[in-house]
Amino acid sequence: MDERLNIYEEKMKKTMNNLSEEYGGIRAGRANPHVLDKLRVDYYGTPTPIQQVANVNVPEPRMIQIQPWEASMVKVIEKAIMTSDLGINPTNDGKVIRLVFPELTEERRKELAKDVKKKGENAKVAVRNIRRDGNDAFKKLSKSEDISEDEIKDLEDALQKLTDKYIANVDKAVEEKTKEILTV
Repeated sequence: MDERLNIYEEKMKKTMNNLSEEYGGIRAGRANPHVLDKLRVDYYGTPTPIQQVANVNVPEPRMIQIQPWEASMVKVIEKAIMTSDLGINPTNDGKVIRLVFPELTEERRKELAKDVKKKGENAKVAVRNIRRDGNDAFKKLSKSEDISEDEIKDLEDALQKLTDKYIANVDKAVEEKTKEILTV
């Protein structure tokens, strides 16, 4: 593959990774420890991910258990969860924090499915913008370097194939996440 295309493929990969991270944070009725990824707790003055100050596991399909390594962190982690947009009230026994995920209502599932589609559309727009930037760069190449129109056309075709591949990947990710959410 042409090294001039690698830049754009890397950007498209980053878009897919970003989408995967966003989907990881959407809870689908089952407990997923990734919903905690964006939360930070104050650990000796430093905002720190919960996973770095506690063991996080899923003992049951709809429960996340957080066991801080230091007893003093229980209240701090509990407060971070309560002030977040998770919408779950944590319970603790002084040593372990438990998050019990309620079963999602039909209405909530449909809302989440819409959100998944919207995030997917945003990812597709990002991929198409990367393609546009690439095509613009290739057109500038034809003016500045001695490169034939055929070579420019080949680069544009290869970039279009990459775009199609990543758009298909986004569609597949949207479909899988929507199915996961709508499955009761």
